[in-house]
Amino acid sequence: MHTLNSFRIDTCAFVFIDHQPWVAFPVQSIGPAVLVDNVSGLAKVARALGVPTVLSTISGRGGPLNDPLFTQLTEVFPGVEPIDRRNTTAWAAPAFVAAVEATGRRQLVMCGLWTEVCLAQTVLSAIRAGYEVAYVADCSGGLSVESHEEAKRRMSAAGAIPMTWQAVMAELCPDNTAPEYKALYPVVLQHGAGVGLAVQYYAAQLGAA
Repeated sequence: MHTLNSFRIDTCAFVFIDHQPWVAFPVQSIGPAVLVDNVSGLAKVARALGVPTVLSTISGRGGPLNDPLFTQLTEVFPGVEPIDRRNTTAWAAPAFVAAVEATGRRQLVMCGLWTEVCLAQTVLSAIRAGYEVAYVADCSGGLSVESHEEAKRRMSAAGAIPMTWQAVMAELCPDNTAPEYKALYPVVLQHGAGVGLAVQYYAAQLGAA
């Protein structure tokens, strides 16, 4: 089994696969508001910590309809051009593989839609190519709860590490005295739900002291 014991800011790259409106419409394993909020949080973690990030779309352009990335993603990465493709396995697109290789990282943090199709196929392909892979379950979604869960089991059985976006954030920056830690405060406050509320409360106590 693969491990991510040395999972650090300088050893990993993030990969977002097919976070597009049309692709998201039939997702049933997670609500759209929660999905978008979680994906936004993870993207802002990557930006705050300077982690290389690869974006991909499937049939996003060049067809009868346009299906771009969520605007919440493009706003975080305005200078990153998503790699559009026609194959459900992103790893089958040479431009995608080239973009991953260009990061120089051998550990990949992946999330995507749908969990059981494009994400799972790409995760398994990356593992076969010798990468260590974590998949971010709460930034991904399947056509049903069952399909999402079965895909998670399949990826985990192949050696991928299941994580959530806040777990990724905490593992990348576990030292709360590190300078990078403060860069994550705005992300937690905006997207951290209960954790964000706890940070608000803590800040209020400091202000009252």
